[in-house]
Amino acid sequence: MTPNKHKILRSSVLALSLFMAGGMVHAEKAPGKYCDTPSRCLDPIAVNGAVTTPHYLASQAALAVLRDGGNAVDAAIAAAATLAVVYPQMNTLGGDNFWLIYNAKTKEVRALNASGRSGAKATIDFYKSKGFSKIPSRGYYAANTVPGAVSGWDAAYRYSHASMSNKGLPWSKLFDSAILYAKDGFPVTPSLARWEEININPNDNEFRNLQRFDGFRQTYLKADGSAYKVGEAMKLPDLAHSLQLIAKDGSKAFYKGPIAKMIVADLKAHDGMLSLDDFAQHHADWVKPLSVDYRGYKAYNLPPNTQGMASLEILNILNNFDVKRLGEGSSDYYHLIVEATKEAFLDRDKYLTDPDFANIPLERLLSKAHGVEQAARIKMDKASQNLKPLEPKGDTVWLGVVDKDGNAVSLIQSIYHDFGSAIVAKGTGFVLQNRGSFFSLDKNDINHLEPRKRTFHTLNAAMLLKNDKPFLVYGTMGGEGQPQTQAAIATRIVDFGMSPQDAIAAPRWLNGRTWGASSNDLKIEGRVPQDVLDSLKTRGHPVVKVDDYTDTMGHAGAIVIDPVTNLKSAGTDPRGDGLATGY
Repeated sequence: MTPNKHKILRSSVLALSLFMAGGMVHAEKAPGKYCDTPSRCLDPIAVNGAVTTPHYLASQAALAVLRDGGNAVDAAIAAAATLAVVYPQMNTLGGDNFWLIYNAKTKEVRALNASGRSGAKATIDFYKSKGFSKIPSRGYYAANTVPGAVSGWDAAYRYSHASMSNKGLPWSKLFDSAILYAKDGFPVTPSLARWEEININPNDNEFRNLQRFDGFRQTYLKADGSAYKVGEAMKLPDLAHSLQLIAKDGSKAFYKGPIAKMIVADLKAHDGMLSLDDFAQHHADWVKPLSVDYRGYKAYNLPPNTQGMASLEILNILNNFDVKRLGEGSSDYYHLIVEATKEAFLDRDKYLTDPDFANIPLERLLSKAHGVEQAARIKMDKASQNLKPLEPKGDTVWLGVVDKDGNAVSLIQSIYHDFGSAIVAKGTGFVLQNRGSFFSLDKNDINHLEPRKRTFHTLNAAMLLKNDKPFLVYGTMGGEGQPQTQAAIATRIVDFGMSPQDAIAAPRWLNGRTWGASSNDLKIEGRVPQDVLDSLKTRGHPVVKVDDYTDTMGHAGAIVIDPVTNLKSAGTDPRGDGLATGY
């Protein structure tokens, strides 16, 4: 797609957001450091509720729910269900999700783990008997964990309607937009078109040749087997039917009803890994959120099996440095956060798995004393080389909602790799995740496969509170990049006073590897000055300059709630197809 076409699409989205704004103010401001196009300069400020998602149709769905009297959880479910339709390359009904929910009535932060467990049949011996030394990334053997997303919607909805001051809307109303787009069609965005084109490579039988799977080809490609182009309409009638069943009968339609039966029947016909009993036994879990102090704010994240511990460890390390003095965008700034990330990832890779299967010393890992020890190992003139090759990024959506009563949601939802396992069970209309392919078949690995176990999850949603009220609701897609981008957003807003939009639009980096690479490199967007890149290279960082605003960096979002005026300022990522809006 040409840059001009992308600008046209972005302009139409922005015009729509302006039309819908209602009770919003779009801040007038002088061009900022990273403000070079209207889509990167817009700072929507809402009086009542605010929404940011990586797809403009999902943001509209959430806004409609808020306007109709729904609470933040209602709006988040509407957005998440819509994203499961219009962004199938990154999330579907066949994935997992995790929630942070702030309840303004009780002034508490609740955390919800809606990730699925492996099937009872999923054992190391089973895979080795099939000749595998690692779990395949695609196909029926990759779909070995129960999808948890719908159970998360259900649990969050029941909680909000039982305990929030605003009881919200009927369950069935939350799926109106999602069903409409699945049934009548939706325009294909640049991100969806790009990932479809990438994934119909006939020369890559292992990972990218997804048209070899009948369900994927029949569901997501055109009749001639080609990928959809930007602006063409995609219809998903089977998915519309699945959503109608969920809207009518709730999560039981998915886990104990016709949807589970369709999935299991298809898997069983192909030696698959999940049974009806696996689905029936699944449940989402309310868990205790993790937190650390950061510059007078309380930073919250999800506990294991997510990597939320790593995201918080980075902030815990940064507490020991005067980040503001380093200067935003300086070589010292990038170097410090990359090195802090390496320290956090060493702990993550040593301990992170399903906490029901291992003891994870979270109190010690998130203690101030441990942060001091980690900080002391960082050398500002030299990059450490003690990090194993990082898993290439997964594909995910993050969304944030704040309602007029002050309730807030930070929600992340994913199918792991783009288009997950590539398996679409007949009649369902959605691809199943391949999150369980991250399990190890080495019994000595902390994250080794066992039946009914949750795997290491890159997903983690974030929130900062000030004086027991949400100040920053934020998150991003991007696998290994999530803790790194969360650190960028938090430091740019807290330490440097940037707006959410400027913090998100500013140049980002990703320390890790890409598919086929054997070692990590430090990918940095090309807008970073050459002298900064040269300084990082001198310190030993394997710097690779990448495109400006590349979606390799993930699609981030953020909402800041002013503690004095209670106005909500929202930002969305110019690297994606999203919209920040409100009323």
